[in-house]
Amino acid sequence: MTLKPLALSILAATLVSACVAPPKQEVKPPIVFTEPELSAPFYALNPFNYDAPPPFEINLQKAAAQPVTKMVVTNPNDPSKSITLDQNKLIVPTVNNNARSLKFAVLAGENEIDITEIDDFLQLVEGKARHYPPRFSERQERRGFEAKLKELTQQLDTLAANENASFDILMRAFKASVMARNLDLGSVYTTRSLNYAQRILKINQEDAEANFWFGFGLSEGGGHREAIPYLDKAMKAGVQEAYLSAANNYIAMEQKKNAVQTLKNYKIKYPQEAEVADRLIAEIEKQGRWNVWQVIAPRT
Repeated sequence: MTLKPLALSILAATLVSACVAPPKQEVKPPIVFTEPELSAPFYALNPFNYDAPPPFEINLQKAAAQPVTKMVVTNPNDPSKSITLDQNKLIVPTVNNNARSLKFAVLAGENEIDITEIDDFLQLVEGKARHYPPRFSERQERRGFEAKLKELTQQLDTLAANENASFDILMRAFKASVMARNLDLGSVYTTRSLNYAQRILKINQEDAEANFWFGFGLSEGGGHREAIPYLDKAMKAGVQEAYLSAANNYIAMEQKKNAVQTLKNYKIKYPQEAEVADRLIAEIEKQGRWNVWQVIAPRT
């Protein structure tokens, strides 16, 4: 059989192409997502004392300094294996306790909860959203905080639903609700924060932290006159930031003299904050409509 010229040329071209290696595909490196670092807090992490470490970090240091009672438990991800717990966590009771009660252990027992991660996150949120308006440098960062805070409030609300919920649980549920309100997550959080504050102050009406949070929470929600006695108690109890909240409250009430006097008292009590107090007093003299938290610089 004789092949025609066209058939021969097609066959030749096929053989040549079969012998030529295909061009190499460029191998691109895999995309690795790196979570961006959190921006610096705007509000001081320790409202009691701006020069002191935040309470959460102090508690972590105390936990690390305490003796550790190691414990071997079943790995929750693989029941056939075990893990050794050898690091103290922050543990609080969930019920039947009307006082602050923090202990250090590797594992929470019955009617207890490990609040290490909870307090860690609450501290991060405080730095951004303790007061209104909240302060975020990136919209994406705020969305991440909002999603996590929704999850946390659900957990804390469930625990706080018990009539005999502990003081520690109520306090955390209260603070989480205030910040959820500040982040505009829903009007329900305003009602919840009010309910939690009332329950907390019924247990201990002199608690400095509860009076501070309830005071500025009322003020920033429009209850300026109602906020005064709670902020006064917080100032007398030595909560540094209560002075700024009280001044902010008087500004909202257009009580210029009271706002200036509060800042002068702040300057005397905390001389290291003289520059801040003077700047705020100068703004009051201008008689502009503003908010203390819009004037002060972020706390780094």
